[in-house]
Amino acid sequence: MSPPRVFILRHGETEWSLNGRHTGTTELPLTANGEKRIKATGSALVGEDRLIVPSKLAHVYVSPRRRAQRSLELLHLGCKEKLPWQEHRTHGDDECRTDAKVQISEDIREWDYGEYEGLTSAQIKEQREQRGEGPWDIWTDGCPGGELPKDIALRLDRLIDEIRSRFHSKVIDKKDGDAACGDVLLVAHGHILRSFAMRWIKKSLSDTSFLLEAGGVGTLRYFTSDFIRKSHTNYGASSYEHNRIEEPAILLGGAFMVEVVENAEVANDKPSGKK
Repeated sequence: MSPPRVFILRHGETEWSLNGRHTGTTELPLTANGEKRIKATGSALVGEDRLIVPSKLAHVYVSPRRRAQRSLELLHLGCKEKLPWQEHRTHGDDECRTDAKVQISEDIREWDYGEYEGLTSAQIKEQREQRGEGPWDIWTDGCPGGELPKDIALRLDRLIDEIRSRFHSKVIDKKDGDAACGDVLLVAHGHILRSFAMRWIKKSLSDTSFLLEAGGVGTLRYFTSDFIRKSHTNYGASSYEHNRIEEPAILLGGAFMVEVVENAEVANDKPSGKK
């Protein structure tokens, strides 16, 4: 049995993310290109023979912001229950692929940027110079009128403890061949998900150096050396070393799963049957 994982997905592109403006509480729609890229991510990475296997998902956490919720919709996971913000399910029974529940969580809303909401880094630098203030680093300084790094760490540590106790600890010790749905998906934002990766390995946010582009995906996983030999992806991965929940680690990458690539090539070579 493969170890349980946490997938982190940053929402698709918005006008402000495209322009480098800090977007915390402001509600913005995805751009047309942002929607296309999330759909492409879903097609490439979601499926029974793909990175994110719907039938293995135990739970989905999503930010309260609409841009994250729209990104989740576009993945087409095939949840059996309607999404919390929808009046009814938008797909038929034959398209249901997962029993996972979707939960809106304040713990993965984006960093509250306070006075810096809507500003670019260049604008913040200029503003601080005019005030006689020194260089700004969100990972150490936080945001005036918004959240501090300790506030972010507090809510993310709470969420990580919940994921480990509710979902991962129950399946990580199961033997090969035992059926278990322990994967968890988070759909949220750039700064909060980068912070999540740091807190996953119990590091200070001041050490953050990871990047996660709009529409980007990361994988957090428990692993053993045998598992690494059998299954690889080209996505950064946080994990647990030696298959122990007490030993978080980061797997930086590998190669695409050969079976997935071969299946895609075969599907592309088949005649469509259309005139």
